[in-house]
Amino acid sequence: MPLFRQLGAALVASLAITALAADPYPTKPIKWVVGYAAGGGTDALARTVGAQLAIQMEQPVLIENRPGGATVIAADATAKAAGDGYTMMSVDGGTLVYNTALFKKLSYQPSKDFAPVALLGRFPLLLAVNATSNLTDARQLIEEIKRNPGKLSYGSPGVGGPHHLAMEMLKDRNTLDVVHTPYRGAAPALQDLLGGQIPLIVVDTVAAMPMIKAGKIKPLATFGKARLASLPNVPSLIELGYADIEMLPWQGIVVPAATPKDVIAKLSAELQKAVAHPSVNSRLLELGLIPTPTDTAAMALQWKQDADYWPKLIQQKGISAE
Repeated sequence: MPLFRQLGAALVASLAITALAADPYPTKPIKWVVGYAAGGGTDALARTVGAQLAIQMEQPVLIENRPGGATVIAADATAKAAGDGYTMMSVDGGTLVYNTALFKKLSYQPSKDFAPVALLGRFPLLLAVNATSNLTDARQLIEEIKRNPGKLSYGSPGVGGPHHLAMEMLKDRNTLDVVHTPYRGAAPALQDLLGGQIPLIVVDTVAAMPMIKAGKIKPLATFGKARLASLPNVPSLIELGYADIEMLPWQGIVVPAATPKDVIAKLSAELQKAVAHPSVNSRLLELGLIPTPTDTAAMALQWKQDADYWPKLIQQKGISAE
């Protein structure tokens, strides 16, 4: 055999051995970025699903909380990360859609910097007060706000998030004057509610459920269409007669746009499997979250639907994070 043929054959054999020896994704820990403080609903979801994902993928899943700036800080860091499948981020409509209207200029471009991976679940929202409050239902609360225009304030996990927009929707459609007090996550907002610094809060069930079960806060209404199985005695605002008040935020995962499609597909499949795992599913329901494991295409569709609606409404209401 001529020398060049021998060399060629050796090279092909070497490449084949190298390919066989190469370990499939993942080969090292995966970083899961959360744009909210530890202790909130998004954090609870990430830690619950992440623990099962680590078992399935046989690699640690490290939760990194980077709160602040309506998730801009976390999104900017994720957008600049390597597109290798080892950095992913929890996102909601705020990160991918609302922020495009809330900020004059973003340090990241959602449609260019991120690729959708999967939807994980939905976070029912609650209108709640301290358990010591004399208010017993949402109608009383709304009447109290009307009697004291501009004097009451409500807390939320941040400017321009679904919690904020849900209350702004209620304010707009019922001519309410109540001041927004944004926090860096649900946990500090809840602490101030307990401490009496704010009289009411819009909070997701995941963050609120432990305090509800402990008898520390009192949910007055949900922002969904119907009552929740986890809180059967709490009516929806629609049920109470406040028409068209519905907000059921979703939670999904994105990765840097340069991430290979086969890596995204594997990560998506593993995330869906993790959410659907019986122990994870039951735990999420116990937390008050609605598990919705869906694929990349479904997340892309949700993203588009939100992008077609919310930016226009935010601009119309003059809401800004700046």
